[in-house]
Amino acid sequence: MSETSGSSLARRSFSRRLLAGSAAAALGPAVLASPASAAAPTAAAAAPQTSAGVRRAGPGGEVRHMKLFAQKLAGDQIGYGLEKGKATVPGPLIELVEGDTLHIEFENTTDTTVSLHPHGVDYDRANDGTKMNDSVVEPGGKRTYTWRTHAPGKRKDGTYRAGSAGYWHYHDHIVGTEHGTGGIRAGLYGPLVVRREGDILPEKQITIVFNDMTINNQPKGPDFKVTVGDRVEIIMITHGEYYHTFHVHGHRWADNRTGLLEGPGDPSRIVDNKITGPADSFGFQVIAGEEAGAGAWMYHCHVQSHSDMGMAGMLLVAKPDGTVPGHDHH
Repeated sequence: MSETSGSSLARRSFSRRLLAGSAAAALGPAVLASPASAAAPTAAAAAPQTSAGVRRAGPGGEVRHMKLFAQKLAGDQIGYGLEKGKATVPGPLIELVEGDTLHIEFENTTDTTVSLHPHGVDYDRANDGTKMNDSVVEPGGKRTYTWRTHAPGKRKDGTYRAGSAGYWHYHDHIVGTEHGTGGIRAGLYGPLVVRREGDILPEKQITIVFNDMTINNQPKGPDFKVTVGDRVEIIMITHGEYYHTFHVHGHRWADNRTGLLEGPGDPSRIVDNKITGPADSFGFQVIAGEEAGAGAWMYHCHVQSHSDMGMAGMLLVAKPDGTVPGHDHH
């Protein structure tokens, strides 16, 4: 991925973020689908709350709508996209806030049956995205999938129920086999983030998917360019047949829901390497170059044979003038 295509515009206001994804990877602003009452198709549900120099997610509870398309791509790949002719691998980043409901008008423009199956959110069997529950989409067909989310709270029996917030993902569940093995291998997958009200919002976002022995279905990991001091969110997903370890040089995060410490008493373990298996997903935020400075910082699978075979790329942390110290552009 070139430095130009790998770089992102600064995140716009939370009420106008755009869903993002590219053929190489997703790096950039993302947006909640529009509420039913909104005229603009990319308007987010709620304005951010701002405090202490950071922007935070507003309240959930909106009913949102978006369109999604499945499309054949070059090299026997298949992707999801927000518009016809603009499918990507990974697919577009979808963001919600706990309490939101999302209706996805899904159209299959390919010549094979495709579906849409989510992780982490609530859905009934009509929205499972599987052949078993007759919720797949034939070639040329359309279907509306509905995903719901909820905030944490107590059940009627007094036990505590976790909310939907987390770093999740969605993928096909029918291409190739009833488990979507062919669809996932072809690129039918994407990131799904559910925020909790008050969660800190990033300025830039990166999606990295370890899919078998590729990163974002590329034989060599793509590079991502950010600027020192940016609040960067990395969404990490694994698919395929292998276990991997995700490691990024020069940066570390808290091994919890957000990757951020809640305060000086937070017991979360601080890590810079995390084991990840098929269908695992996690995410975290870092301040680019904090305590490390600008430079070319490698990210890779730390299974040695995997990184040797190309499962590695660069987090390019630029100085304010756009230069990356020590980086060989060739």
